[in-house]
Amino acid sequence: MLESISVAELNNKINIIDIRSVEKYNNNHIEGAINIPFDKLLMNPNKYLKKNETYYIYCQRGIQSRKMCLMLKNMGYKAININGGYETWMLYQ
Repeated sequence: MLESISVAELNNKINIIDIRSVEKYNNNHIEGAINIPFDKLLMNPNKYLKKNETYYIYCQRGIQSRKMCLMLKNMGYKAININGGYETWMLYQ
């Protein structure tokens, strides 16, 4: 089962990953997030992630991040989707 959290539950979380493009990340992003675009993360998750840590992943609307979380979970990582992604987070700002 895929774990997910709302943007309201995101307070004080670490290991937030923005899988959107570099351009979108540079335009604006969730505070504290690092940018690892979808394709880069999918091709080489071992380069960026540790299997003993939890990661909170988002994209623009939460669709691609959900896919990414499912794939990472199948590879043995603990990845939690941020429901609604960046667009929902912006509503709370």
